[in-house]
Amino acid sequence: METITYLKLTRENFNSNSLDNFIRYQKVEECWRKINNKLVLVPNEFIEDWDLSKRRKVAEAIFKVIDGKNIVYGAYFKDEIVGFIYLSDKFFGRDNLYIELSMFQVSELFRKMGIGKSLFKFACEDARHLGVSKLYISAHSSKESQAAYRKIGCIEAVEINKSIAEDEPFDIQMEYQL
Repeated sequence: METITYLKLTRENFNSNSLDNFIRYQKVEECWRKINNKLVLVPNEFIEDWDLSKRRKVAEAIFKVIDGKNIVYGAYFKDEIVGFIYLSDKFFGRDNLYIELSMFQVSELFRKMGIGKSLFKFACEDARHLGVSKLYISAHSSKESQAAYRKIGCIEAVEINKSIAEDEPFDIQMEYQL
């Protein structure tokens, strides 16, 4: 079996077609919702599935930030990207302790293999070098996504970034202490 290779994304190893074969598919049956200021698991069935147009829009968004101070890593199997993580370089919060985990995905066939955990580890190491203390995550509220974030040590955010939270009102606002 070939191994997974982890690389910082550059204009040489990533382009607007790099996610063409990426499978962002998730069948969701339950999601966490805040009810009376408490998280409750509720039935909520839908399928999250990116078509080619969406995959290319995401790839273009990543490509635009590659040369900045943003932290962007990819996981490759053979020559295909099977996971990626992108941390913004903008500090925010009362004491400028946070940067946002803007994107974090693992292709469907490669989940539960430790790829997400490895990508997260690489990104966190770079974030520490920026001098940030916490990652801010507007995390998908599905039962599975929340379990994955909590498994790597994420908790509900102490300080809420209103503009990020308003963009995805059903997401759970989380943080990770570096």
